[in-house]
Amino acid sequence: MIVNNTKREKNVVTFEVTLDAAEFEKYVAEAYKKAKKNITVPGFRKGKAPRTVIEGMYGKDVFYDGAMDDAAPIAFAYGAGESGLRVVGQPSVTKFEFTDDKALVLSFSSDVWPEVELGQYKGVECPYSKVEVTDEDLNGELEAMQKENGRIQVVERAAQNGDTVVIDFVGSVDGEEFKGGKAEDYSLVLGSNSFVPGFEDQLVGINAGEEKDVNVTFPEKYTAELAGKDATFHVVCHEVKETILPALDDEFAKDNDFDTLEELKKSIYDRLYNSRKSVSDSAFEELIVDKAAENMTAEIPQSMIDEQLDYLVNRYASYMAAQGLKLEEYLQMTGSNMAAFRENYREQAEKDVRNEVFLQAVAQAEGIECTEEDMEEDYATLARQYGMTVEKVKQAITASEMKEEILHKKAAKFVADNGVAVDEVEETEEAPAEE
Repeated sequence: MIVNNTKREKNVVTFEVTLDAAEFEKYVAEAYKKAKKNITVPGFRKGKAPRTVIEGMYGKDVFYDGAMDDAAPIAFAYGAGESGLRVVGQPSVTKFEFTDDKALVLSFSSDVWPEVELGQYKGVECPYSKVEVTDEDLNGELEAMQKENGRIQVVERAAQNGDTVVIDFVGSVDGEEFKGGKAEDYSLVLGSNSFVPGFEDQLVGINAGEEKDVNVTFPEKYTAELAGKDATFHVVCHEVKETILPALDDEFAKDNDFDTLEELKKSIYDRLYNSRKSVSDSAFEELIVDKAAENMTAEIPQSMIDEQLDYLVNRYASYMAAQGLKLEEYLQMTGSNMAAFRENYREQAEKDVRNEVFLQAVAQAEGIECTEEDMEEDYATLARQYGMTVEKVKQAITASEMKEEILHKKAAKFVADNGVAVDEVEETEEAPAEE
C-alpha cells in the first residue's frame, strides 16, 4: 500500500491509500469466496459456479463492492499509522477510483485528535476544603467503639432511654389489626428512633411484666394504608436491659490493640483526618483540572463529544438494566425521550472530553510517562477491588487504555500539585442598600 496526499485542516485529515492490482485482487478473490455460496448459476450447483462465469454474467466488477468493504478498514488503519495520525470518530471513504494499471485508490476523511495550545496550568488558584477533625468527631468515634464493646445485662427497674426492652406488640387501627404491626420478643433500643415517632417515648418507665397501650399517629409519608392514621399498639414488656459501657481508659485501648488511650485517640484522629483529606484532595484536583482546562485553546471535534455522550447514555442504560428496567421504559415513565435525555448529558460529555484532551496535552508537555510498573500496579489494584484475576482485568482493559488512564491520572496530580489552594469563600447574604 502507498499513502499519498495527506492533508490536515483544523481537526479533519484527508489522505489517499493506493492498493496495486495484485493487492486488490486478493480482496476480490476473498469477496468471491464469501459471495459464491449464495449465487445460483444455471448448469452449476449452488455455490459452485466459477468466478469467471459469474463475472461473465454480471460484469468484472461484480465483487468489487465486497472487496472494497473489506479493504477499506485495513487501508485506512495503514494510512493513519503511516501518517502518525490519532484518528477519532468514524472515518469515511470520500472517493475511490481505479488507475489505468488496475490499482485502487481510496480517499479517506476523518476527524483527528485536536491540536492544543495550553494556557496557564501551573499556579492555578482553586478553593480547597479545609480538613478538620474536632473533639466532637473524636468523641463520637470513641462512643461508637464503647457501644460496640458494651455488655448488655438484665435489670430490675423501669426502662430508661438507651435501654433495650424485649417486647411483644400488636398494632391496630380502629380496632382492626393491620399487616406488619405484630411481633414477639422484639428487642427495641429506646431512643433509637427506629419506630413510629412517639412509640419509644411512651415505653420509657415501663417495667418487665407490664402491659401498656401505646397511641401513635403514622406520618403522612408512610405506606398508603397507614399514612396519617391513628393507631394503638398493645405492648407486653418481658425484659429491660441496660448496656454497661466500658471505661475509656488504657485497658479499653488494650482491648482494641493499642497500648494507651492516647495512642487509640491518635489512631482515630489520623484515620478521620486522612479520610477527609483524601476527599478534599480529590475535590480540589477535580476543580483545578476543570479550571485549568478552561485556559486551553483547542477545537474539539463533535465526533469525540458524541462518542462520550454515547458512553454516558449507555452507562446509565446499564444501570437501569441492573434495576430491571429498560431505558426506553424509563423514558416513557418520565414522559421524556432519547433526544432530551441525551441533551441532559451533553454538558457533562463536553467537559469530560475537554479534560481528557487537556490532561493528554499536559502529560506530553511535561514528559509524564507510564511505566510497566505503573501498569502492573494498577492492574493488581483493580483485580483486588473487583475480586478478579489480573489476567481477567487485562482482558477487559487493554494496555493502551490502561496507559492512557495512568497518564491522565498523573497529569491531573501534576496540575493539582502545582496549583495554589485558597480558602473557600463562604457565601453571605448581600446587605440591603442604604436608602
